Amino acid sequence: MKKLALVVIAIIGFGVSKTNAQSEYNSAAGLGIDFGSDIVTLVGPSGKFFFQPEHAVTTELLFGSDIMLITALYQYHGNIEGAEGLKWFAGAGPSLYLGIGDASGSSFALRPSVGLDYKINNVPLAFSFDWRPAIIFEEGSGFQGAQFGLGFRYAFN
Repeated sequence: MKKLALVVIAIIGFGVSKTNAQSEYNSAAGLGIDFGSDIVTLVGPSGKFFFQPEHAVTTELLFGSDIMLITALYQYHGNIEGAEGLKWFAGAGPSLYLGIGDASGSSFALRPSVGLDYKINNVPLAFSFDWRPAIIFEEGSGFQGAQFGLGFRYAFN
């Protein structure tokens, strides 16, 4: 019985240490940039929230020339062995493009994403870079494959 209790304690301890290692911060807020060859560069506020150690949501409200983009991306994170603070992530989510100013209309897109997230050790800064193509659902819909995202955020524990 003592051996079983010791094994259970060891498994729980390993699970807790592994869980804590997955996320070095709980949330972050800062600047998001969406750029590429298919649309104008968009810039605006960005936030990231880990609702479980490996699972996060990134939200952005980005502005460009006569366009506003509202995005929410689910992201699954995994550690990269030997690279403290660096994680890979993959996920997807919706985006809503809204015309502002002289532009009019809107469109909905599904955006898969894959990228890297880096939290500087002992400094409350987190950076991300991802590839986020867009599958646009509207008349004349299409695929925008050369889109990327950058995130510069202050990290909270």
